Amino acid sequence: MSKVILIMSDALRYDVARSHMGFLGHLVETKQATLYKIVGELPSMSRPMYETIHTGIPTSEHGIIANTILRRSTKPNIFQSVVEAGRVTAAVAYYWVSELYNRAPFDWIDDKEVDDENLLVQHGRFHRTDDYPDEESFASAAHLVRKFSPDYLLLHPVMMDYTGETYGSDSKQYRRQAIRQDVLLGTVFTEWQERGYTILVTGDHGINSDGHHGGTALEQREVPLFIIPPDRQGNGDTGETVTHLHIAPTILKLLDIPIPETMKMKAL
Repeated sequence: MSKVILIMSDALRYDVARSHMGFLGHLVETKQATLYKIVGELPSMSRPMYETIHTGIPTSEHGIIANTILRRSTKPNIFQSVVEAGRVTAAVAYYWVSELYNRAPFDWIDDKEVDDENLLVQHGRFHRTDDYPDEESFASAAHLVRKFSPDYLLLHPVMMDYTGETYGSDSKQYRRQAIRQDVLLGTVFTEWQERGYTILVTGDHGINSDGHHGGTALEQREVPLFIIPPDRQGNGDTGETVTHLHIAPTILKLLDIPIPETMKMKAL
């Protein structure tokens, strides 16, 4: 039975992923992975794009139109579909993911670590700090894989966003953080592949040289979508441009779970 890990790297730009993530680049070059360019949905902000990625519908339809909208998702989403199919979900993410799919508002004690089959994110490890180390996020995700073998795991490292907002995207610090994430993925990659996971790597939005996002410029919208199947039979760089709306139906198709009618885009 197929399983999926989605690495939703906060503020990972397409061009920087291409130029500085050498391990992912190797997988694409040798056609062990497939690469698409995403021109992201708008606004190019975090909470709206978490919801767009997981529901496959635009912000004007799902209603999470700003980071300040504090409520649970009201639309069919990946977590809901996986749980309704009787399978297991997990996430290591910023607390806004907990507020969207588990409980809102976030309780920093009760909601930080959850293992509850009645929740949409059944095994969650959430944090409130913008500079939460990517090393800790990857380690927690690897622990959840070993302990619970989730069918769908969201891994949401946030240091690209923090570093980009602090130093700007045209900085050695931002580029170095992309290298670090690439190395961290390489550290756990073989084990996750051997466990049968398809790994997707994308960004929720980009970021500009001023450290800003939210607007319409391509530097704030263009993010990668790498798809790495467990048999490593990919298509290389497709040269195709897709949208965030393709991600949810693609994941559900990989999981062999019915795709809700609200997800209009075809799976990749």
